[in-house]
Amino acid sequence: MATLNHSYVSELVWMLEAALFGGVSATARRVPVDSASNFGAWLFQHLGPLTPAHRIAEQNLRLVFPQAADAEINQLLRAQWAELGRTAAEYTVLDLIVADRERVEVEGAERLAEIAAGGGPVVFISGHFSNFELMPAAIIKAGIDCQITYRAMNNPHVDRMVRENRFRYGVRLFAPKGLEGARELMRGLGRGESVALMNDQKFNGGVAAPLFGLTAHTAPGPATFALRFGIPIQPMSVQRVGNSARFKVVVHEPIHLVDTGDRNADIESGVRRINAFIEERVRARPAEWFWVHRRWPGEFYRR
Repeated sequence: MATLNHSYVSELVWMLEAALFGGVSATARRVPVDSASNFGAWLFQHLGPLTPAHRIAEQNLRLVFPQAADAEINQLLRAQWAELGRTAAEYTVLDLIVADRERVEVEGAERLAEIAAGGGPVVFISGHFSNFELMPAAIIKAGIDCQITYRAMNNPHVDRMVRENRFRYGVRLFAPKGLEGARELMRGLGRGESVALMNDQKFNGGVAAPLFGLTAHTAPGPATFALRFGIPIQPMSVQRVGNSARFKVVVHEPIHLVDTGDRNADIESGVRRINAFIEERVRARPAEWFWVHRRWPGEFYRR
């Protein structure tokens, strides 16, 4: 009975969350895109500091920028909440943003065209930079056959709604789970399809590699796939242009890994290069990274 009651309560909470998400989505689609984005920034700047995530973001910022003054940290905290709020609000109207050529510029579009024309497959990697959803949208719009991976949301109703929203601009998502998920990605690569993965989140049991001089456990998947198939890693990032729902999607120089025959060492080298890319992008535009995640081992957060 206790299990039944717990399941019932969980389902009720999920349905309420889904109803709220649906209501917010419907409202956002009735107002100008920039108005929805601005409202998200305003809302998160006011509510974000009241949540436990604010403390996590502050700890992360102090880990990454240990010499920064309190005023600078507070300014970054406020800016990252605004960015996160904009991104959340833009989820519901992303198809409108993607369809508007004036809102999304792709720097390095010729590289995507090259991949689509037979220069692939590749392993796309990125981090949670600004409205990171525009990365898969740009890949699909370029005509590239690609398996877009993501982490399914805990709430299955909201997860379904988010997936349906992404379908509006052509993105089909794949949530790999365990060994079979990795095998499916490898089967896709074997068919000549590219894969896209976010590689800036904590991955328990992953490769221990430096990120901002601190040990960070990182998923070895992108490096493993690249070495297994002898293909490049293709980094991408997203930048916001001004305080609006306008963006630049940047296709960076590919990363070519060297296969020395020592697979473990080669994977670690690949992970280190990916982390170096992530670090470079964060330092360049710190307000646009996803700071509310415990990226480093637990001991860094108990200090």
